[in-house]
Amino acid sequence: MWPLLACSLMVFIVVMERALFWLTIRRQRDHELLDEALTIAERGDWQLIRERTNGCNDYIIRMLGVGILHREYDMAKAMEAQAQETIHRMSKGMSILDTMITVAPLLGIFGTVLGIISSFNMLGAGGIADPKLVTGGIAQALITTAAGLGISIISVFPYNYFRSRIEHSVHTMEKYATSLEVVYEKLLERGRGTR
Repeated sequence: MWPLLACSLMVFIVVMERALFWLTIRRQRDHELLDEALTIAERGDWQLIRERTNGCNDYIIRMLGVGILHREYDMAKAMEAQAQETIHRMSKGMSILDTMITVAPLLGIFGTVLGIISSFNMLGAGGIADPKLVTGGIAQALITTAAGLGISIISVFPYNYFRSRIEHSVHTMEKYATSLEVVYEKLLERGRGTR
């Protein structure tokens, strides 16, 4: 039961930390500034975008800012690198939850098997004089399986929720990165056409 207690503590810590992380992400989002930045980008006023978005913690605006900063070299690669860093931060702790979903039931079964072995050893040593000792031992051994399954089941819900948040964020970053790239390509073509 001690390893299962450690597993449940790890799950609790990761879930609380990730919940606070996503609440912070939600508070930092600035949809109006994001739309304004794309509108300004259509005019090609990169300096104004930098001034308006300076100090903004919205992860999408930061990604677009990196793309704008490196627009003359490789806008797409710069935004991709920033997006990967953001995804890495969003995925922190997910491997722990994934591991606990798998390991907790196995630890529970392992505890049950050890408990059943112990019960059968008592049966072998004392005979069948008091079958309550054996059945009580087996019932107690099954507690670890129930605990392991409980930890796993409880872990699945936050894991899937956080995973869906990451996937949604990836989709949103791709959408806005593509929008900025399209706007920049149009500006480049317009600049070539006026020469």
